Amino acid sequence: QVQLVESGGGLVQAGASLRLSCLVSGRTFRTYTMGWFRQAPGKEREFVAASGWGGRIRYQDSVKGRVTISRDNAKNTLYLEMNSLKSEDTAVYYCAGRVGNCPASTPPDYDSWGQGTQVTVSS
Repeated sequence: QVQLVESGGGLVQAGASLRLSCLVSGRTFRTYTMGWFRQAPGKEREFVAASGWGGRIRYQDSVKGRVTISRDNAKNTLYLEMNSLKSEDTAVYYCAGRVGNCPASTPPDYDSWGQGTQVTVSS
C-alpha cells in the first residue's frame, strides 16, 4: 500500500476554480491507477475522476468539461483541476489508489485512501 495526502481544498465562491493535490508516498505511484472521489454530508462517496498509469482517464458524467485529472509521476503527485465550481460540488474530496491500469469508478476497487480535503462552494 501507499500513503496519500490531499491538499488544496478551501472555501470558494461559485464559478471559481480550485486545484487539489494528492502526494503519494512509495515507489509504486507510476504503476498505480489513481482516482478522486467526493462525499457530501448525508450522501455516499461518489466517483469524480480516475487516471490509469497507462494514460486511460475516466470522468463522472456530471463533471465532464469542468474537471481535469492529471498526474506527475516525477513528483508522485495527482491533481484535480476544478473550474466553474457549483454549490453541489461541496464535499470532502478523497484521493485513492489501486494496483493496475483500469481507471475504476467504485470505492471498493481502491485499496489506498487519503484523509480527504474539504471543498466548500458558496453560492
